[in-house]
Amino acid sequence: MILVTTAGKVGTEVARLLADRGKPVRVLVRDPGKVTAPARSGVEVATGDLDDPASVDVAMRGVSSVVLVSPAIPVQEINVVESAVRAGAGHVVKITSKASVDSPIARRRDQAEIENRLIASGLGHTLLRNNAYMQNFFMSAPSIVRTSRFGSAAGDGRLGMVDTRDVAAVAAEIAAAPAAHAGRTYWPTGPESISFADAAEVLSKVLGRTIGFDPLTVEEQARALIEVGLPEGLAAMNAQAVGLFAEGDCDYVTDDVPAVVGRPARSFEQFVADHAAVFS
Repeated sequence: MILVTTAGKVGTEVARLLADRGKPVRVLVRDPGKVTAPARSGVEVATGDLDDPASVDVAMRGVSSVVLVSPAIPVQEINVVESAVRAGAGHVVKITSKASVDSPIARRRDQAEIENRLIASGLGHTLLRNNAYMQNFFMSAPSIVRTSRFGSAAGDGRLGMVDTRDVAAVAAEIAAAPAAHAGRTYWPTGPESISFADAAEVLSKVLGRTIGFDPLTVEEQARALIEVGLPEGLAAMNAQAVGLFAEGDCDYVTDDVPAVVGRPARSFEQFVADHAAVFS
């Protein structure tokens, strides 16, 4: 049995891919009503709370591999790691980011704390330190639809953005056959590093109308994120991270996606084409 600790974008796709391969998979969620129909097909749904070690222990019964993906709250993810140790699970695939104990971004410091606890646990493990997600552009969709423009504090910075579907594919491949990936750290990216101005050109090409890009300050970025529904603290932290993009923080490309899954990573153009209705 493979346990996936959330039914968000990455977790839902991981569960679907594993079920399609005939792997027994269980998704741990707080609200089973939020599990989409495609994810439910061939997937066992366990109700629990990552803040409650007892409920995590129940979901962990009979589990051989764990795909650990959550909002990177240390106490929650460490509960999963400790439960996996108690249950004798063999491997944890940790969805993470550019983690660092001295990062100016709180989430990255939290990710580093979780990574270190996982490594110290003695469990087999693989870290997926993903580049920025292409799906983050969904937050700009209302502006693109309404004004044919979007803004970002990324400036001229370039990013090797990765599609969450590719992150899920890498995680599913490793969870299904973890031995070859034990102790490895992967840095999944897309096939190219592009700026937000480049992204505007791709959006224009695919959508068939001119999409403009407006540089923002970090403060303006935070306000924009609040306007699309993010809590103030999370918006400020995310805006701070976007500000680092302008300094080249995510300007790198790896071949980790094709190396693990055996096909090219999706391009930003493919991502936009697949979700054109969202931006139209």
